[in-house]
Amino acid sequence: MGLSTTHLIIFLVIIVVIFGTKKLRNIGSDLGGAVKGFKDGMKDGGEKPPEAPAAPVHTRQVSTAAPAAAKETIDVEAKTKH
Repeated sequence: MGLSTTHLIIFLVIIVVIFGTKKLRNIGSDLGGAVKGFKDGMKDGGEKPPEAPAAPVHTRQVSTAAPAAAKETIDVEAKTKH
């Protein structure tokens, strides 16, 4: 019990009547664009992406010469790390 050619033609005629030719044309072009984009993505997927330069790490040193200033110094990194 398979689909014969007559069944497929009737099915396509019903689809055209329901959606119209303009809507089907738009769906076809969207589907074709998606397939092309997928193929381009698969072709480009084998290449390595360019490596971004590492961001410089900024460090700040607190002098221990003034003990009064050391008490007022707040370690921001210690507060943000949990």
